[in-house]
Amino acid sequence: MSVTIHTPEEIESMRVACRLASEVLDYIEPYVQPGVTTEELDRLCHDYQVNVQRTIPAPLNYAPPGYKPYPKSICSSVNHVVCHGVPGPRALKKGDIVNLDITVINDGFHGDTSRMFVVGKEGSKQAERLCSITFECLWLGISKVRPGARLGDIGHAIQQHAETNGFSVVREFCGHGIGRKFHEDPQVLHYGKPGTGLEIREGMIFTIEPMINAGRAAVSELPDGWTIVTRDRSLSAQWEHTVLVTPTGHEVLTLSAGCPPPPAWMNSGSGAT
Repeated sequence: MSVTIHTPEEIESMRVACRLASEVLDYIEPYVQPGVTTEELDRLCHDYQVNVQRTIPAPLNYAPPGYKPYPKSICSSVNHVVCHGVPGPRALKKGDIVNLDITVINDGFHGDTSRMFVVGKEGSKQAERLCSITFECLWLGISKVRPGARLGDIGHAIQQHAETNGFSVVREFCGHGIGRKFHEDPQVLHYGKPGTGLEIREGMIFTIEPMINAGRAAVSELPDGWTIVTRDRSLSAQWEHTVLVTPTGHEVLTLSAGCPPPPAWMNSGSGAT
């Protein structure tokens, strides 16, 4: 495993790319309304990135080994779609939940983040609770990031909180190192045992992006070769931030003016209950 330790100059470039990714989500939020199609959201995000930010949408034509090129500029995962949902003609309805996953390339560096949206601002109690618990899982994982900790500490915090609240953690997909490449080492699992896994070191940059299901953890791939859904068709939620390991802890790079603030307990130093 070859894990990049980023230089101060690279870190500054990553700060810019990650802020820009988050600002795409700030821009698109007002458009996530009943009646809009996911391909219209994709078009708006694409145009904003290319024409306003002058960034490159990293997902467009992305083709890792074994995959055909991804056809759109964002991922839009609605209701029981876990991740990598391909935007299309489906119109969002009030009460739907949708994850919009944005990765931009700016000056050769990738910024990667995603948020959940409840369409019409009002979903079922289960949907709203799932989105909330998944958000807490994200920040519990982030709270474990510091030099000398282990990747298993992140996964354990996420898994424990999700399962304590009656939800399950998707095993097949994980967070990842990021920088000049879209996906690098290390892999950051969202389950695990404390004190295990790779030691976290200053200068690492990686994503934490838990995918939490309301039902069972099992997933399936649709015939398009990209879209991942829950096998039992239960709801799924995901939040994602890109995180830098600092000398004393961590810095969340994918923050912007419209980004939801961390849970109040993050500032108090305590954990979620």
